[in-house]
Amino acid sequence: MRLLFRFLIFFVAGSTCAITANAQICTGSLGAPVVNETFGSGSAPGGELPDGITNLKYINDVCGGDDGTYALLSSMGTSCKGATWKSFSHDHTGDVNGYTMIINATDDPSLFFTYLVKGDKLCPNTTYQFAAWIANILRDLPQTQGYSEPNITFSIETADGKVLQSFNTGNIKADNEADLTWKQYGTFFTTPADGSDIVVKMTNNSAGGLGNDLALDDITFSPCGPLIQRGFGTIGNTADKDNCIGDDVSYTVVAQQQGYPDPGYQWQANKNDGNGWVNIPGATTTSYSFNIPNAQPGLYQYRIGVLSSTNAGSEKCRIYSDPLNVYVHQLPAYPLPANSSVCVGYPYRLYADGGDSYLWTGPNGFTSTQHAALVSDSATTAIDGDYTLRIIKYGCAFFATTTLKVYPAVTVEPLQNVSICEGESVLLNLKSANATVYKWSPSEGLDHDEIPNPRASPSVTTTYSVSLSNDACPYFTKSAIMTVTVRKLPVANAGNSQRIFEGQTAKLQGTASGDSVKYFWTPSDYLDDPNSLTPTTSVPSNITYTLHVQSLVGCGESTSSVFVRVYKKLSIVNTFTPNGDGINDYWTITNMDDYPKATVSVFDRDGQMVFQSIGYGKPWDGTDGGKKVPPGTYYYMIDFMPENIPRLSGWVLVVR
Repeated sequence: MRLLFRFLIFFVAGSTCAITANAQICTGSLGAPVVNETFGSGSAPGGELPDGITNLKYINDVCGGDDGTYALLSSMGTSCKGATWKSFSHDHTGDVNGYTMIINATDDPSLFFTYLVKGDKLCPNTTYQFAAWIANILRDLPQTQGYSEPNITFSIETADGKVLQSFNTGNIKADNEADLTWKQYGTFFTTPADGSDIVVKMTNNSAGGLGNDLALDDITFSPCGPLIQRGFGTIGNTADKDNCIGDDVSYTVVAQQQGYPDPGYQWQANKNDGNGWVNIPGATTTSYSFNIPNAQPGLYQYRIGVLSSTNAGSEKCRIYSDPLNVYVHQLPAYPLPANSSVCVGYPYRLYADGGDSYLWTGPNGFTSTQHAALVSDSATTAIDGDYTLRIIKYGCAFFATTTLKVYPAVTVEPLQNVSICEGESVLLNLKSANATVYKWSPSEGLDHDEIPNPRASPSVTTTYSVSLSNDACPYFTKSAIMTVTVRKLPVANAGNSQRIFEGQTAKLQGTASGDSVKYFWTPSDYLDDPNSLTPTTSVPSNITYTLHVQSLVGCGESTSSVFVRVYKKLSIVNTFTPNGDGINDYWTITNMDDYPKATVSVFDRDGQMVFQSIGYGKPWDGTDGGKKVPPGTYYYMIDFMPENIPRLSGWVLVVR
């Protein structure tokens, strides 16, 4: 007779079980699993399974191998099998290092997994749930349409082949989810009364080749008993309990079950300290009261284990309730800054996070229950003061206070342009209010660029700008500019020395520079225009002229001097009579004493030198080495070196 049903609940040996479309599962309470095959964990592909578990060939391959192979992987990329396989980065539980058994099915339907469970691990004549998590690793793509789908039959048998239970998953569909879509499949069975071994077999009813590839994880065997109801104080009050650090935590937990006559009870605690579930001494009734003084943060869990009277003393037959959870929480700290600030005219908002509820209080009756509380759209000094936050999380309250200071806006007076002389400095006289932060630009020529009144020593005319703000409002700035005009100093250059002969004129070659200057020469004697840079002089004798260049904007005076050398005209006689009569006995050259370094040379008609003198302190007396030269015409040459005067030459007649 074919049973047409989708869901059936019934009792087997005091346990509650259910049949659904995907699995036959225990709807009562489960005991601790006697088998929990997770395939291990690690950072690299797992090693080969022990002999006898599978007839598939093991490969160490992150993408799985050919048909009839398996690998133990913690992740798989997106390019496997021509990108027709799904990628994943963790096992069924979410452990990024946990292994999953990746199966590339054989070409033909076959038995691929066999697992022996020793009878001494099982409770005899007891209902157990067998379950496993399975996923189709194929992607639902146009090119994978018509591919085979995994179809698994679970068979629970005795060691001699007697079938205790069998269950079929039906076809496990492919989909387009980004990750593997895990489903738990399983069945329940009753263990042999004699405590003999059992064998779990998995058969893939589909063919391989194209498709029929799957992931397998977390295979468990757990005793299934009647449903254990529990609660805090009363049955059904199972909501997690939230407490705060330092509280004295006290609760009574209760439980009940129907199905085991005359059962034995044992409460257990798990403080999540690494010791796992631990029996509580003396806690062997359906209620248990506990106290946690000065509770510290963490999760404290309590559950009750129930053992039927027929299995008394056999801990492997015990079933357990779902845990009751007691949380002890840290205070929901959201430390506020001791001091807050805002500028006049700007919005001010208080902010906190991480709580279930918030309460802000402040000056002038301000209150808000928002985590982001708007105090003012446009701040004024009226909102100065202390603001207190009460934040509650899991019923735990935390308080914090911040003191708000509203800063007035920055103001600045316009800067006045100034002028300085080259090489001078000036204090930039900035007048502002409420500013604490200053920045001048450019910084060249300033002794500091982050103070209100730096000293400026620019070498050229420079325009400086300053930006002002205060510490509370760095985004609220004012600015001002000023120009420091640098006046060039007066510079005088009287030019090169001049040389002229008496009666000649010379043009002075003065130059002047600087901003707004006047100039003149001193003395003004013999100058045609002493206020010209290039006056003409007709001075009759040596003189030194000084050029004065004076600033008309208060930048001082510069002077420079030039020497004008006036050479006297020479008067050279062309005849003399050196006969010792005391009259015209010497060759006279008038004004020759003005040329003390000049060389005077006299030559006869043959070019032989008969006289030479540097300077003309002793005139020529018509002799050559003490001997009188014959009367006649002689030739002279006057060389004025080093004076830059043309050489003079001529003749002189000696008469005797």
